[in-house]
Amino acid sequence: METISQSKCYGGVQGVYRHASEVTGTDMTFGLFLPEEAEHAPVPVLWFLAGLTCTHENAMIKAGAQVWAAEHGIALAFPDTSPRGEGVANDDAYDMGQGAGFYVNATEAPWAPHFRMFDYVTEELPRIIAANFAVDEDRQSITGHSMGGHGALTIAMNVPRYRSVSAFSPICNPTAGDWGRPQFTAYLGTDESKWAKHDATLLMRDVGLNIPLLVDTGANDQYADYLMTEKFWAATAERRIPATLRLQPGYDHSYFFVTSFLEDHIAFHAEALYA
Repeated sequence: METISQSKCYGGVQGVYRHASEVTGTDMTFGLFLPEEAEHAPVPVLWFLAGLTCTHENAMIKAGAQVWAAEHGIALAFPDTSPRGEGVANDDAYDMGQGAGFYVNATEAPWAPHFRMFDYVTEELPRIIAANFAVDEDRQSITGHSMGGHGALTIAMNVPRYRSVSAFSPICNPTAGDWGRPQFTAYLGTDESKWAKHDATLLMRDVGLNIPLLVDTGANDQYADYLMTEKFWAATAERRIPATLRLQPGYDHSYFFVTSFLEDHIAFHAEALYA
């Protein structure tokens, strides 16, 4: 593993690292913030999954999460959103290909050789971080924004590892929308039964959730028709799952919205991680 940079940040260290991934068959870059407490003992970790067009840098730089993570003694992991590099399939559309992995394991050509972001985020990268840094792999939570919110919700409902899950303006019902159907068709094929495990609304109806859940979406989100927030809320109510689901008046889809409520989300995860 290569250290690209390490910077002192709120008493801890914000690092950026690169490694050869067996899962994606490419080099992958990720960010990791370690609070000061990690100098003395392993700390819990919160995964932050970014959205369409993003790299590991977007949330790491724009969200301002480190100040609250340092306050609560929590590590922050910032994975990339897709494999990248020469020979990796891509598309001219911003919502397909590099920067738009949708946190699935692609099974279709030309995506299948490298686009295995579900396994990368849930299996390989956690192992690498646990083996090389002072994080407690028994205390993990997950959050994300937009496509990353979709990833956080669906991963939490598929993998029984996380103590809590939250999301900012997540894509909630991708099998029914334009942020989902084209991508799932390309990555997973035309058999829609294979899509269901990557749709938070369908998963909520089918399997539910037994960990704390917090979702914030801006009432003025310019991508509301793509997110289909109300579908997920309805499924949560139908399933009678305890959750905090908030529609924030006046806020849009940007990182200005994310930073406005990030303190709440990190405190929410800290309560679960230190329970």
